[in-house]
Amino acid sequence: MKKKDIVIVSQRPAFSSLLEGTLQNDYHLMPFENILPALNHIYNAIPGLLIIDITGCGPFATDILNNLKGDPIFNQLPVLAVFDDAREIPRWDSLLVEDYILKGNVEREGLARVNLCVLRSERVVEVNPLTKLPGNISINRQIQQRMDRGDVFALAYGDLDNFKPFNDHYGFTRGDEVIKVAGRLILNIVKNKQPVDSFMGHIGGDDFIYIMDLGLVEEASAEIILALDRIIPTFYDPEDGKRGYIQTRDRQGNEKRFPVVSLSIGIAHNRYISFSHYGEFTEVASEMKKHAKLHRGSCYKIDKRQGHATSP
Repeated sequence: MKKKDIVIVSQRPAFSSLLEGTLQNDYHLMPFENILPALNHIYNAIPGLLIIDITGCGPFATDILNNLKGDPIFNQLPVLAVFDDAREIPRWDSLLVEDYILKGNVEREGLARVNLCVLRSERVVEVNPLTKLPGNISINRQIQQRMDRGDVFALAYGDLDNFKPFNDHYGFTRGDEVIKVAGRLILNIVKNKQPVDSFMGHIGGDDFIYIMDLGLVEEASAEIILALDRIIPTFYDPEDGKRGYIQTRDRQGNEKRFPVVSLSIGIAHNRYISFSHYGEFTEVASEMKKHAKLHRGSCYKIDKRQGHATSP
């Protein structure tokens, strides 16, 4: 398994060497003497942990660190602060770190404390406020971790069709209910089909992701479509449901008929193609979703180039 990256910032070479000797068997370490070059690295590749020697990094290190952690892109980067044994520990509301260790305890407790910081950060799951499902950071982490372990798995990308006209016609309150019901329905079916090692997330809006074993994903997708097609019409007014469409204005302001909300699912997997980055994986799933959208009504598609047939 690929070692997680840890950035170490300390102006004391002897202390950096001590940390490297403690952690190098378990992590890939990148030591820096100054925080600004370390930031340049972090901006290009977010590490699994930042260890910063507060005592040995100069008076401006705390301000720079707090500015980094105040950025929404980097606020989930875990930081372990190191203090000299005799130094007074600061107020935690003035220093944005997740944990700390005293310099004198590094040899004895350093590895355990680092492991705990990394594991704690992996358990932190940001959630979509509407569905309470994991959001983009957790989704990307799930995909990348499985790829790094060498797992073979399927990634399904679901998108509700004709949702915006529905939302504009009936209002966001009813639209939010559709999103929440769709999320619960997909989650329940995915977890019933694969209770262990499956995952579901909410990208945002009417887009969802779920991860499953390759042998289960098509069956689950077909069941999701069947269940959603049964429940979605109940959110329409009776006369609209009976007609099978609503009449409202499109984005250009023209009156148009929009069919009942349906679900398009694109599925990618890595049985035959090796991906190195989660973005490559999601790109294939997004491409398959576009193919599914060409079909009227709910549909799922799997990449033909990977040796799989599409759904009917």
